[in-house]
Amino acid sequence: MLLRDVSIRGTQSQDRVVGTPLDRKSQAMKLIRRYWMLAAGALLLLIAIIWSASAWLSSEKTVPRERLRTGVVSRGPFVRDVAATGTVVAAVSPTLFAEAPGIIIYKVRAGDIVKPGDVLGEVQSAALTNEFERERATLASVEAALNRQTIEVRRTILKSGQDADLAKVQITAAEREYKRAEEAWGIHVIPERDFKRAQDDLETAKLNYSHAVQTSGLEKDSLELELRAQRATRDAQALKVARLRQRVDALTLKSPVAGIVATLTQAERAQVAENAPLVTVVDLSALEIEFQVAESYANEIRPGMGAEVTLDGRKLTGTVAGISPDVRNAQVTGRVRFSEQPQGLRQNQRSSVRIVLDERNEVTKVARSAFQDSETRFVYVVRDDEAVRVPVEYGAAAIGEIEIRKGLAVGDTVVLSDMREYADAPSVLIAN
Repeated sequence: MLLRDVSIRGTQSQDRVVGTPLDRKSQAMKLIRRYWMLAAGALLLLIAIIWSASAWLSSEKTVPRERLRTGVVSRGPFVRDVAATGTVVAAVSPTLFAEAPGIIIYKVRAGDIVKPGDVLGEVQSAALTNEFERERATLASVEAALNRQTIEVRRTILKSGQDADLAKVQITAAEREYKRAEEAWGIHVIPERDFKRAQDDLETAKLNYSHAVQTSGLEKDSLELELRAQRATRDAQALKVARLRQRVDALTLKSPVAGIVATLTQAERAQVAENAPLVTVVDLSALEIEFQVAESYANEIRPGMGAEVTLDGRKLTGTVAGISPDVRNAQVTGRVRFSEQPQGLRQNQRSSVRIVLDERNEVTKVARSAFQDSETRFVYVVRDDEAVRVPVEYGAAAIGEIEIRKGLAVGDTVVLSDMREYADAPSVLIAN
């Protein structure tokens, strides 16, 4: 039996090279590092997912960046002022009224230049004129009665004095008779009853004189009292006539100032009632600015404050002359008086007024928007890609700036846009 060469299949395909222990350790370390790298990548991815989720959960809203208007907190001078529109008005524009009912007759026309004392018109009032003449006649009668009573008082006082003098003469005669009787009684030439009668006559004469003097004094006091009452009546009537004379004189309308006749309220020869307005005169040499501001500024604007008035491009200085306590349509009216009366002003000319309420240095401030005032308690501050709601305390508010007291620091970026639609969310994402 012939022997053939038979090839036996080996295990080469299943064999692998087995390195040394050092090689095996190196391979294990590489594998561990690969696992760590994969784990670190997964952890970073998880952190990014968690951060995005937390940002999404903490921010209820998202606002596009281009919609935001912001301002940066700064520190510097702060000027708080108020601006208003004004109208040129006459500081002195008296209106003359009818002193009594009558017919008005004008001597001037609207636009005429007048001087103080110029006659502007006349009210023909028969009722007032007749009353004046009647009261003047009454005054003349009262004065005549007073003069007559004065003469009567003098006559009565004179008669009373005469009676007292006669009583005094009777005392002298009684004293002489008493002395004679006393001497005769001393030598017992006359009876005692004659002596007693002379004594009684002397006492009676003294008593009559005393009563005459007292009566004269009482009559004088009484007559002087009546005379004072009559004089008081005369003085009252004189005052009444003087007042009527003033009213009659006031029927002639005279210009109280130098200026221009602005308006003639009534028609020529019209029947006017008492106290009806007749004519207005405007003093163009004393013009002021009348302005209106919100009533919230009424307690802060005081007479004497400085004001800047802009008229036809000119900046003029002045002071606040006064502020009205009356509020109309949530506004109050004030007036500005010029420091030096400018030339070329026209009544009812439009102007702008700026009044400085407060001026300080080194104040923390930020630009003011329509949604910020001293009552605002929270504001959104831009931090990276978020607008974070931060409590804030504002102070004085100017037209373009507002003072910051607490809550913000210099350099903070504050959202000035309207954020009310975000319902006071703690933070809002800012989308690019």
